[in-house]
Amino acid sequence: MSLSLEPEFTQSGAAPRRWTSLRLPLTLVALCAAALVPAVVHAPSARAQTAAVSLASAANFAVLAATTVTNTGATTVTGDLGVSPGTAITGVSPGQVAGTIHAGDGVAAQAHTDLAAAYGDAAARPVTATISAELGGTTRTPGVYDSAPGTFGITGTLTLDAQGDPNAVFLFKAESTLVTAAGSGVALVGGARASSVFWLVGSSATLGADSQLRGTVLASTSITVSAGVTVLGRLLARDAAITLDTAAITTVGQLSIAADPAADLGSGVPGETLSGKLGPVTVDADGLASWTATVSLSGFTRDGGGQAPVPNTSAGYWSGAADPEVGSGTFTPGQLTAAQAQSLGLARTAFTMRSGSAVTSVTWNPTLVVTVPLSATAGGYTGTVTHSVA
Repeated sequence: MSLSLEPEFTQSGAAPRRWTSLRLPLTLVALCAAALVPAVVHAPSARAQTAAVSLASAANFAVLAATTVTNTGATTVTGDLGVSPGTAITGVSPGQVAGTIHAGDGVAAQAHTDLAAAYGDAAARPVTATISAELGGTTRTPGVYDSAPGTFGITGTLTLDAQGDPNAVFLFKAESTLVTAAGSGVALVGGARASSVFWLVGSSATLGADSQLRGTVLASTSITVSAGVTVLGRLLARDAAITLDTAAITTVGQLSIAADPAADLGSGVPGETLSGKLGPVTVDADGLASWTATVSLSGFTRDGGGQAPVPNTSAGYWSGAADPEVGSGTFTPGQLTAAQAQSLGLARTAFTMRSGSAVTSVTWNPTLVVTVPLSATAGGYTGTVTHSVA
């Protein structure tokens, strides 16, 4: 947000300091909803950014196969489980699936169509680096990777470092197989999100006992999951079967927040209070039952420096009511009315959603209130409002 102060002379020659404009470019922060991922400010990236692979309706599935899903043991699935064009699902009871089971129905058919499209999209992505087939013991930054032998394996721990960019995407393209060794794992650091990790497998994927995988597996043929495996992501087999054995598969929601880039609070003299709408702020959640949006303000600093800043304690915020709401759930504004406005000297809760449905969005148009300090001098001032969600 930027703000300009220019002197305005009265007939007596006095020159009260006057705010001529206050513009507020909003810096948005999209945090992973996953509890293990820290909040990270989204800084512009100097490198070309890889877009996430769009899964469309397949994103609702934790497990989706073409022919059959077969399970042994006390597997748990958080998200939908389905088969299409096949219909066979064996060894899975409704109590093991925190979602909906789709056995060859229209929902599964559409998801399979979307899976095929996502597979084609990922396969067409240009490779940014060819690396060793063994990923264990290495750290990888965002990019699109393949290997010379056309396979990938994980023995030990693979670390994926988003380098402070919560929108960072990792795509690993194996022409043939993906194999994870027993007890292996994937660590997400630097703001990396499981929802932005993709494993494109040209034939089959095999996950070893007690291994932990993060991300969405897009396999051309089959996926075999051994006992004790934990997957935070999705298992999607385009042309064949998925076999599970006492595993835990949890789909990851794709949580995002967006807002208008600028707002104008008008003008005023030191000592006055200015207020204005910041423009719509929208949170979209896919597969997430709850989230909390927060807001913070860096305060204003004078362009070029040399003057006292306008502190964030001079500003207040109130979110107002949601308009519109999409989906079911309990939406609660942090500050419903102007009387409930809170100082942005601290980060504040802007909105919360609890007990929501699988696909939910909410929009609000918050108000920022700034009391112009008597110490403010003529010139341009710049600050940042940050909305984040997790």
